[in-house]
Amino acid sequence: MLLSQYAREDGTPQIVARDGTEAYEVKTDLSLYALAMECLKKGQGLRDRIASLGMNGAVDLDALYVSHRLLPPVTHPDPAHLHLTGTGLTHLGSASTRAEMHKKATGDETDSMKMFRMGVEGGKPANGAAGVQPEWFYKGNGTVLAAPAGELASPEFAEDGGEEPEIAGIYLIAPDGTPVRLGWALANEFSDHVMERRNYLYLAHSKLRPASIGPELLIGDLPDHVEGTSRVYRGNRVIFEKPFLSGEANMSHSFANLEHHHFKYPLFRQPGDLHVHMFGTATLSFADGVQTRDGDIFEIEAEPFGLPLRNTLAYTPLGAPEPRTEIRTL
Repeated sequence: MLLSQYAREDGTPQIVARDGTEAYEVKTDLSLYALAMECLKKGQGLRDRIASLGMNGAVDLDALYVSHRLLPPVTHPDPAHLHLTGTGLTHLGSASTRAEMHKKATGDETDSMKMFRMGVEGGKPANGAAGVQPEWFYKGNGTVLAAPAGELASPEFAEDGGEEPEIAGIYLIAPDGTPVRLGWALANEFSDHVMERRNYLYLAHSKLRPASIGPELLIGDLPDHVEGTSRVYRGNRVIFEKPFLSGEANMSHSFANLEHHHFKYPLFRQPGDLHVHMFGTATLSFADGVQTRDGDIFEIEAEPFGLPLRNTLAYTPLGAPEPRTEIRTL
């Protein structure tokens, strides 16, 4: 089952569900977040709850997409309680680009390659044990979550704005503090790769950018092997197109291990909070020498996730010296 949301005329979310080609409104006035909270309180699964509610008429998701009415598949009523985070160096093949960006003149093994090797050796532990920690980063909260077809705005001090085609897990924290996975979605973990390449310690800064997920949320199990395509359009011309692989068969860590090392912190187990955790990629247009421009369109698609994720880059190249943020004393 795939779930999505679109904005009604009054701006409130309407849940849409589909199991095949046809999409239908779910008979509820609740948002997906509110419906999921209701399921937690009643001890009912999301799929079963939607089946019990039933469907209204069919909807044209493509038309809603074009009219910019599709929302992220799930949002929080208070954006400060939606956390955008991720893990890197998790995919087989992801280390080579990062190592090249941060290579040392001496030829020594980079920290990135060491981290990747640690994941290969200990990222998929057996018998339910916790494996090696992955690289982890913070992107922001719900205020920087862009809707499908929305803009990914690169700040004026940015040196680059590049796509990262990923799969994200979407989690809701139950009243007892237990993380509950709602489903999986395509994600564009938009980053500043020029800033990151300048110095590896700028990685945290390079990740403080918007991100986008959706348009549809996959409910249930994720296939072990996922094949997708990442594209960058400039006008009507494709300037970058490359396949990407994901799913555990193509990763150095298990999802269970990555989830454990995020949610082991009590900070991330606050009841009612929503988490979008992105699981990394091995495919970047930046690695192929693409320099993105204002107005470029990113498109990420993979068959299990229904509609592709598209976003437009809003990018102002670095010009005048970065103005200092003024702080006043109360």
